[in-house]
Order: sequence, then structure tokens, then C-alpha cells
Amino acid sequence: MAIPPMPTRQLFIDGEWREPILKNRIPIVNPATQDVVGDIPAATKEDVEVAVNAARRAFSRNKGKDWAKAPGALRAKYLRAIAAKVTERKSHLATLESLDSGKPLDETVWDMEDVAGCFEFYADLAEGLDAKQKAPVSLPMETFKSYVLKQPIGVVGLITPWNYPLLMAVWKVAPSLAAGCTAVLKPSELASVTCLELADICREVGLPPGVLNVLTGYGSEAGAPLASHPSVDKIAFTGSFATGSKVMTAAAQLVKPVSMELGGKSPLIVFDDVDLDKAAEWALFGCFWTNGQICSATSRLLVHENIASEFIEKLVKWSKNIKVSDPLEEGCRLGPVVSEGQYEKILKFISTAKSEGATILHGGSRPEHLNKGFFIEPTIITDVTTSMQIWREEVFGPVLCVKTFSSEDEAIELANDSHYGLGAAVISNDAERCDRVSQDFEAGIVWINCSQPCFTQAPWGGVKRSGFGRELGEWGLDNYLSVKQVTLYTSNDPWGWYKPPC
Repeated sequence: MAIPPMPTRQLFIDGEWREPILKNRIPIVNPATQDVVGDIPAATKEDVEVAVNAARRAFSRNKGKDWAKAPGALRAKYLRAIAAKVTERKSHLATLESLDSGKPLDETVWDMEDVAGCFEFYADLAEGLDAKQKAPVSLPMETFKSYVLKQPIGVVGLITPWNYPLLMAVWKVAPSLAAGCTAVLKPSELASVTCLELADICREVGLPPGVLNVLTGYGSEAGAPLASHPSVDKIAFTGSFATGSKVMTAAAQLVKPVSMELGGKSPLIVFDDVDLDKAAEWALFGCFWTNGQICSATSRLLVHENIASEFIEKLVKWSKNIKVSDPLEEGCRLGPVVSEGQYEKILKFISTAKSEGATILHGGSRPEHLNKGFFIEPTIITDVTTSMQIWREEVFGPVLCVKTFSSEDEAIELANDSHYGLGAAVISNDAERCDRVSQDFEAGIVWINCSQPCFTQAPWGGVKRSGFGRELGEWGLDNYLSVKQVTLYTSNDPWGWYKPPC
């Protein structure tokens, strides 16, 4: 296929393209070829100041009537227009996403469909928000009536990752705009191209200036000033635990609310009553989907000892059949990881596992047929112990660790023995067992007889060091709403607590 050139964009602030104040730019490296294919603007704290001020003006413009206090139906109109444009540009956006992030093209096409669907979903919720205002609260005293207002929280800072560059940005953008907030989006510098294309779509559909501002740049130069800015009312962050901790620290100085999704080391338990091929495919999909770069990857595989030998053999056979190639090639199912830094980090994880005594059963290096690009074969590691780094820490690459268990209790104990708690999965034909295990998992998301399906309508988020707060569904909208209690005294009689003056 013909490879389109990377568009040259500036920062998107107050409805206009603006050159960064310091005029710096960041190269875009195609992870499949290691070629520089373009660049993006590098925002700094000076640009953050301009963008936050633009968002603040947009929030209060015309006393809020232009956006924050406008009918939900008006905001829904814009969200649906954005969805239509995303659908119209789906093929182009998907190609840019693959070139920028290394994700297989079939995946990025799917992502763009989800992007459009997410805007449509929150358009519906924006429309329904007006009808939910003034919801009555039952009180024990007849002389009072009370109701609840749900109002936008204000200007929000949205800091998003590179593994789903546009989709995870939209998980925050769509509900925040639906709620009536105005936003400053800071995507990862490793994959920002489609977020700038979203800005162009917003410009095309006439989104009011300042409602969405997009700043690309490094986390330390743009993300940190956004998190600590006194005029930003909330931060929503998806990324690493280490960076999330810094964001929380910055927000805490102003007692600023945050919601966070901070990755995981999710378990998948396979019992001995399953179809081995079906379970093997889900086990591999759960870890190797998105090139293994997914926060909820079920990268800790727990297999019942009765089927372990045969099941692991199946995993290797299935893994050998996965097409590893340039993400734009037809049938690609595993592309390169996003950057040289990630590539080296993953290889070091694998090397450390081997030095600690684990067995690299399959993969673990660059595929022989690819002599450039940040490609790593789908990797299966056995003979792991629970103290090994590869078992405990998030690799964020196509690396699956396998351990056996003998009982349901042991499986649950191993599954929950982690600082993280984002996702967890169980595969078994025993429905009652699946229900028990689902309740026992210490995780925010549980999959039964599958791994990784994600729907806009269902809540997404974790426990423990995987963060707090929920995205998607109605819970995603609630992230950006402030609840206000209004109580009125309805009696014509005086309150009568104090004696009236003579």
C-alpha cells in the first residue's frame, strides 16, 4: 500500500494552530523501519499556560452558556460531528496510527471504529444529562426538599499513553466534553500524530475555540506543568506507576482531584477442563494483542499442572504461527514495539529472567527475517518463580510467563500476589468455579473464558497500584462531573429555633 506522508502540525490552542513558543520539535520515528518520518511540536510550560488560559476562557465564556452550561444536546451535536469525521477518515487515521506506534493495521482500523463509537456513546449521555438534573433526594423531614445538580468539574488536564494513542485519549476527551468541561490534552511524545489529527477534526466541525486544546511534547516539559497548574481543576492520567505517583504529588499540592490508570501485571488462570486450542489462543491474545503493549495484558499465565505440558506445547505451536511483520503488511498480527527505548527495556527483562534461572521457551529476540525495526518475537518464558522480576514487574511487551498450580486456592493466591490489580481472567467450563474465582480476584476488570475484550459501555479501571477511578460507561462521565446538593425549606412557618425578639 502507498504510505502517506506524516502531516506537519503545530500545537492546537484556542481553536488555532500555533507554533510552540520555544519553537522546538520532536522527531517521529517509524518503529518498523527506524526511519525518521516527520516531527511534532514540543510544548513547554509557556505553551501550557496559554492553553490552560484558553480552556478557562472557553469554560466561562458567556457565563458558561456557550459550553459548560449549554444544553447537553448542543454538546452532543459536536460529539456526533466528530464521530462522523473520524469514520470518514478511518482508513487514513488507522494508517497514521500504525506508522506512528507500530500497531498492526487491522488493530488500528478497529481502534478508529471504537473512537467513533466512543464519541457517539458520550453524545447520547450528554443528551441524557439534562433530564437527570434536579434528581430528588428523599429526606426525613417534610418541610425540606432536596435535589442534586451534576455540573462540569471545570478545566481538565488529560495525559494519555502511546499504546492506544487516539483511543485512550478519546476515553478522556469524549466524556469530559460531554460533561461540559474544557480540556487540555497532552498525549505521549512517542505517538501523538492522531491526537493532532483529532484537533484538526475539531477545527473542521467548528468546536468552540478553547474547548479542546492539544499539546504534544515531553512529559517533563509539558505534562508536569499541566498537572501542577493552579487553573486546572482535575487531572486524568493513564501511564506508568512511577509517573502517576509524580502526577499525584503535583496535584496534591492544590488538593486537585485525579483519576488514574497505572498499568498492571494481570493473571490468567487456565483450569484442566478446557478446550486446549481455544484456551491457548485466548492466552496468547491476552498477552500479545497490541504488540504486548497493553496495561491489562494477562502476562502471568497460571496453568493447572494436569494439562501444563500439553498446553505449553500448544502455546509454542500457536506462537510460531503468529505473523510478525511491518504493521502495514496484510495479515500482520505482531508489529514492532513503539521505540528503541522500549525495545531495549524488554530485551533486558528477558535477559534478566534468563540469568535468574527462567527458561526462554520460545522467542526472546528479534525475528530472523527482520533485520531492522523494534521487533521482538512473541516470547514464552517458563520455570519462573514468584520472586523473579519478569513475574512481578510490568514488561509492556510481547512476553508471557507461565507457572503451574495444583488447586483453585493456590491459583487465586498466586493470581492476587501482585502490587497491581487491573485485569484478571479465568478459563474453565465450570460456571460455578468461574463465578467464585471472579469474586476472589483482586482486580477492577475480570474476563471469563476470554481476555482483553473492552466495551465503551462497561467500566474500566483497577485497584491497588493499578490506580483508581473508572473510565468508560456512565462511570467515565461521572469522572468529570461535580455533584451539588440543593436543599430548600418549603414551609411558610418560621424555623422557630430562637425566641423572637420582643
